[in-house]
Amino acid sequence: MGVTRKPIQKKTAAGKAKPTAKKKTNRTFGEKVKWFFIKAILWFFGLSIGSVVFFKFVPVPFTPLMIIRAIENKMAGKEVYFDHDWEPIDKISMNLQKAVIASEDGTFLSHNGFDFKALQKAYKSNERGRRIRGGSTISQQTAKNVFLWQGKSYLRKGLEAYFTILIEVIWGKERIMEVYLNSIEMGDGVYGAYAATEHWYRRDASSLTPMQAAGIAAILPNPRKFKATGSSSYINRRKERIVREMRYIGKKVNYDGK
Repeated sequence: MGVTRKPIQKKTAAGKAKPTAKKKTNRTFGEKVKWFFIKAILWFFGLSIGSVVFFKFVPVPFTPLMIIRAIENKMAGKEVYFDHDWEPIDKISMNLQKAVIASEDGTFLSHNGFDFKALQKAYKSNERGRRIRGGSTISQQTAKNVFLWQGKSYLRKGLEAYFTILIEVIWGKERIMEVYLNSIEMGDGVYGAYAATEHWYRRDASSLTPMQAAGIAAILPNPRKFKATGSSSYINRRKERIVREMRYIGKKVNYDGK
């Protein structure tokens, strides 16, 4: 019979046997990659959800677009002009709130972040070779402006959809509108309702008339090209259409749906 020998354990100074150290198992390259992606995904969800919760209560100080525009102007040798001040929604004219809904997203109060009919209509219009138009809702535009970069890649559109769902669930309609009206580009270097009303009309954001509010909303497709005052015939027609549609929204925007 063979004799099985136990491994000899070294004794410490106290005379007790010192246990033999176990060998560490090395992870394979595939396992390391797997754990890296798991950690990256967990960090992404944690940071993204945390940032959305944070900006539910804290004003958004700046957006990626503001930084991009400043860099573009600097590289082009232009003056870097930046005007942005946060204004609570209860101090922003109800006329402007109604105007952007009439102009940008007629179903804002009823959809859950996406207007699939508008997306389908935009797709058909672009397919026929007409003027390129988008089908993004105010919620989608807000998600893009605050958390993402400009562009048309599938990655960005996917992230836009993800952040749209988050802000719809965590912020709600009124907060989305508040952030939208404080962060959207409303002129060259002009961001938000406070700066826009001062820039275009030299007045307070709470005192806009329906036509003045429609003037700001009318230029949103390209606020660096169009003007809210001294407008072209195209913008004037848009203003008139927006004012007509504002009448159907009512005297006050009802965000809670009651």
